[in-house]
Amino acid sequence: MHTTSETDEGDGMDAVVSLDELEAYRLKARAWLAETLPRLPEGKNNWQLAQEDEMAERARRLQRLLFDGGYAGICYPAEYGGQGLSRPFQRAFTQESMGYQMPTSFNVPTLTILAPTILDFGTEEQKLRHLPAILKGEELWVQFLSEPSGGSDLAGLVTTATRDGDVFALNGSKIWSTGAFRADYCLCLARTDSTVPKHQGLTMFILKIHQPGIEVQRIKMNNGTAEFCQEYFDDVLIPVADVLGGINDGWTVASRLLFHERDAVGGGSPYSSGLGMGDASKGGQRSDLEDLARATRQTADPVVRQLLAEARVNDRVQTQLVERVSLGIRSGAMPGPAGSLTRLYAAVNSERRFDIGLEIAGNAAGAWAEGDQAGSAATAYLTRQSNSLGGGSNEIQRNIISERVLGMPREYAADRGKPFDEVRHNRSPQRQR
Repeated sequence: MHTTSETDEGDGMDAVVSLDELEAYRLKARAWLAETLPRLPEGKNNWQLAQEDEMAERARRLQRLLFDGGYAGICYPAEYGGQGLSRPFQRAFTQESMGYQMPTSFNVPTLTILAPTILDFGTEEQKLRHLPAILKGEELWVQFLSEPSGGSDLAGLVTTATRDGDVFALNGSKIWSTGAFRADYCLCLARTDSTVPKHQGLTMFILKIHQPGIEVQRIKMNNGTAEFCQEYFDDVLIPVADVLGGINDGWTVASRLLFHERDAVGGGSPYSSGLGMGDASKGGQRSDLEDLARATRQTADPVVRQLLAEARVNDRVQTQLVERVSLGIRSGAMPGPAGSLTRLYAAVNSERRFDIGLEIAGNAAGAWAEGDQAGSAATAYLTRQSNSLGGGSNEIQRNIISERVLGMPREYAADRGKPFDEVRHNRSPQRQR
């Protein structure tokens, strides 16, 4: 018997896993995948398939297959429909699933950001109502945080929720909600008290998206997609029972949500299953640049080979950084905000990958036939900055690192400590018809 083990520390998923146990799990998963899930089409990855699956119907079916097979929510507690296993098992399954179609649309933000936040703050009734449905593929979630007038100041939001007995009436607008048009539920942060400083008067709500009083408008992007949405709320009634966490304690919930978001975007979430567009550090996108070099017949070019090597090294650094920071946070050696280190590096690495893709594509990225690799590199480059915004901009991450990890003085803020209704701020925008 092998006695060597893989260990997780300090995050509620502690485990000492024997290599024999892990290998047996891997072999079982390998057989199940081969019998159950469809292979990826030649030349396609799961991110590309997700773009074609506009309403996520394919993703829902695949997620249900995972659930029925016992491979959904590998690190989620068994009482809420998960498998109750530790990180090494999720890593093993993710590695085995490479080459298969996976429901990666569920990874971000449903499985890696929002469901963990419900797990952290939800009542027992809320967890039992939503977590099994998520793992079965019945509920796809998004987050309603950003606002048209808010910029990077999330706590300065102006969407309001006014209490009337057992319900709140929601009014205002949210924006940049990826995939809201196809999602079922969201976590929505709104202002419930304007007489206290901005961070103290917020509440997080569980909100059903497609209901009277909510209008979802899709935003067409410069790469031709319309994933981003803006939402308008007109007296949308939310039961008090759908408050997540405490009333006027929404900033506590939002802070934890942002921790999960930085963890997910940075590549450190234990709840992600399968490899998508943002998983270069795990190996999911390591071949795309090489495929581009082959398609443009530049594999022997020394400059191109150097670019490919740079991308590979950057990915390896990201892998090691994620492991080091994740372990540091779980063991208590690093504070929770250290997740901004992986989030920042993931954004910088992603931007550089897009730049390298454009360099390799060269003139072919200016005009291309449908299906050309160079065309994919060009359209991907148009969205390169988006990876520097999810979970907070790069500038926000640097502030977090300097202030909360390195202990440097906080930036001056004119509204710190002042009641929100005494601070000048923008109003919620009107609906554009």
